[in-house]
Amino acid sequence: MSPELAAKKDGLLDRLRGEPLLIAFSGGVDSSLLLAAAREAAPAALLAVTGVSPSLARAQLEQARAVARTLGVEHLELGTEELADPRYAANPGDRCYFCKHELFGRLRRRFGDLWPRIADGTNADDLGGHRPGLRAAREEGVISPLAEQGLTKDEVRALSRHYGLATAELPASPCLASRVVTGLAIDATRLGRIERAEDALRGLGFREFRLRDLGDRARFELSANEQGRVAARRSAIESAVLAAGFAAVEIDPRPLRSGRLSEESA
Repeated sequence: MSPELAAKKDGLLDRLRGEPLLIAFSGGVDSSLLLAAAREAAPAALLAVTGVSPSLARAQLEQARAVARTLGVEHLELGTEELADPRYAANPGDRCYFCKHELFGRLRRRFGDLWPRIADGTNADDLGGHRPGLRAAREEGVISPLAEQGLTKDEVRALSRHYGLATAELPASPCLASRVVTGLAIDATRLGRIERAEDALRGLGFREFRLRDLGDRARFELSANEQGRVAARRSAIESAVLAAGFAAVEIDPRPLRSGRLSEESA
C-alpha cells in the first residue's frame, strides 16, 4: 500500500470512530469497503441497512447479505417506496434525488434517534458526475467518508483487496432503474423485465454489461474485454433478452461506458 493510500485509510478509520454509525449499505464495492473499515474502526455501535425495493436486483441483495455476514456486522433490510412517488416513477433526469430522498429520509425517521450518524459509500470520483442523489444526502445530513478522504474508485478497490473483500473485483452495479432511458416511466414490471434479462445474460457467462431499456426494445452494452465473445453467443443473447419480455434487442458495438444513457437522454 502506498504511503498516500495508507494515510487516506488512517483518515477514514479516524472519521468512522466515535458515536454509533449506520451505513446505507447496498453491498456494492464502495459500501462494502466502508463497512469493512467501520468494523475495524469500531465505532460505539455499527449497523448496516439495505433499502429493498423492485429497483434493487435480488442478486445485489444476496450480495449485501453475504458481505455483512462475512464481516459479522448486524444487517437489516428496510423496505422503501420510491416507486409510489410519481416524481420518481416519471423517471426525470434527477430521478436519483427522489430515490435517495426516500431512502435517507426513511433511515433518518426510523433510526435517527439511536443512530445519529448515517453514512453512504459515495467516493471521490462520484463527486464529479451528475449525481442528484448527493443533494438528498446533504439534506438528510448523510456523510460520505470515502469521498471526504479523497478515495477514488481505484483506491476503493485497492483497499477492498487489502481487506480481502469478495467485492474488490466486482463490476459496478447501479440500481435497475438506471437502465431505463430518461422519461420512460418506471414500474415494477419494467424493472422485473430488466432483472430477468440480466440474470439470463449472467447465466451465459457475461460479467460486466448493462441491458438498457429503451421501451419495447433493449440495448445490450458489454465491456471492451468481453466484446470478442459476442459473435459466438449472439443468438443466445437475443433469445435471453426476448424471453425476458422485450420485443427486440440490439447489441451495441461500442464498449460499455457508464453515463452514456443519461447523455443520450439529455
